[in-house]
Amino acid sequence: MAEGSDPQQDVTYRAPVGSVDLKAFDDDGNSYEIRACHDCLPWHAEVVLIAGEVLVREWHAVGCPQFQELIRD
Repeated sequence: MAEGSDPQQDVTYRAPVGSVDLKAFDDDGNSYEIRACHDCLPWHAEVVLIAGEVLVREWHAVGCPQFQELIRD
């Protein structure tokens, strides 16, 4: 990373990553649409089953604006 750059905005493949679990289905049983994050390079998603509930786990660079918005909610 360049000297003086903000580590909170590092969205490269080498950036630290974090995850957030999101509901895969709404209350009516309809699946949510997953869209790739174009703000960070390490973004990927996986489907997980936790306590009988299907969730989508999205991984983002910690400095990604979309990730910051998701964990704020």
